[in-house]
Amino acid sequence: MPLFGTDGVRGLANGILTADLALSLAQATAVVLGQGRSAEARRAEGRRAAVVIGRDPRISGEFLSAAVAAGLAASGIDVYDAGVIPTPGLAFLVADRDADFGVMVSASHNPAPDNGIKIFARGGVKLPDIVEQRIEQSMSGAKLLPTGGDVGRIRRFADAEDRYVLHLLQSLPHRLDGMHVVLDCAHGAAAGVSPETFRDAGARVTVIGAEPDGVNINDGVGSTHLDQLTAAVLRTGADVGIAHDGDADRCLAVDAQGRVIDGDQIMAILAASMHERGVLRNDTLVTTVMSNLGLHMAMRERGIHVVQTAVGDRYVVEAMNEGGHSLGGEQSGHVIMSDFATTGDGLLTGLHLVAEMARTGKTLAELASIMTVYPQVMVNVRDVDRSRVSDEGVQQAVREVEAELGDTGRVLLRASGTEQLVRVMVEAADEDSAERYAARLADVVRERLGL
Repeated sequence: MPLFGTDGVRGLANGILTADLALSLAQATAVVLGQGRSAEARRAEGRRAAVVIGRDPRISGEFLSAAVAAGLAASGIDVYDAGVIPTPGLAFLVADRDADFGVMVSASHNPAPDNGIKIFARGGVKLPDIVEQRIEQSMSGAKLLPTGGDVGRIRRFADAEDRYVLHLLQSLPHRLDGMHVVLDCAHGAAAGVSPETFRDAGARVTVIGAEPDGVNINDGVGSTHLDQLTAAVLRTGADVGIAHDGDADRCLAVDAQGRVIDGDQIMAILAASMHERGVLRNDTLVTTVMSNLGLHMAMRERGIHVVQTAVGDRYVVEAMNEGGHSLGGEQSGHVIMSDFATTGDGLLTGLHLVAEMARTGKTLAELASIMTVYPQVMVNVRDVDRSRVSDEGVQQAVREVEAELGDTGRVLLRASGTEQLVRVMVEAADEDSAERYAARLADVVRERLGL
């Protein structure tokens, strides 16, 4: 089974992900990424290759980041330790510090016992699959073992957070003066930096989920648990609530009436604003196949083209880079603004969303009304042959449902990448229709593909 998943290496800390594995992974990464042209240029100038590392506040991140730092320094690479910082902050610092690569220790929205290691290439971009495969293969090969003065140094990156905050503030098209924002920091990496940044941008801030103790990350708070944020917005009469996940690469929102505003709606608002201001490159938004039909219709009405990718923010980023586009993301709240970031950035997204409220004088509900959210029903059909999802009988059933839905709905069948499971997703103008069509297609999948 491959070590790398869809977003780095992730698993139970001290289960799958041990200090030994972190050390070995760091040494292999040094072999693959620490000997490029930039590193050679540094050595020609009498300097070593340089890496920025960071982590979220879960307790296992302390020993895992120490193991990563040890593996890198033992391989002759200088390490700049940014401490607890959001994943997008780490990605920014890799580029800002002109580092050869970066390593983030985080399991994002997973519970506290899990952890993960994400590696960013030069410039703060995620690694392509082929490079991850090379790193995994190098784990069983020779290590870089310099001696004496050639080993790397480990230094505290003292102004890491200040650099990231300044970058976020400089990106804003409008200050947040007069806006009351509730921030849910998921007891995660955003707990220190997000309240500071929103206040510096002019907002009045109420904070929840900002007391990380190493074991409470994502525990009943954050973008996967919005009840506390909704209650806080209603209790305080705030204009908006912003929720991050554990490593702050996501942003979901709650309007003043307590309604959840998901990633699709946030992208619709930002795309319309950027289009109006002439900064939406190619008049294009990049989304995954899971984005709501309502987003497509709202963009079509405004002359904005939508490019679709497979599920996963790395595929969104690839399509954005290939096409030179400036905005993309996922329904889950990973939003990429490529003028300012190389990956999803929950702080950046939240700041720009609230800035649009301040710029227009509109409530979040008014801004979100540009998009009608179509009911979306998902059925997981288990114990079926996922490799046969293109079966003609299944595809004929899909065509029949699509014909009946017309322009008022959409069908998507996806084979799981890890299980014998096919996901049936149907969007329709009403919930009953979506459920009925999804159940009908699920029955066909079971009948045709059952094991």
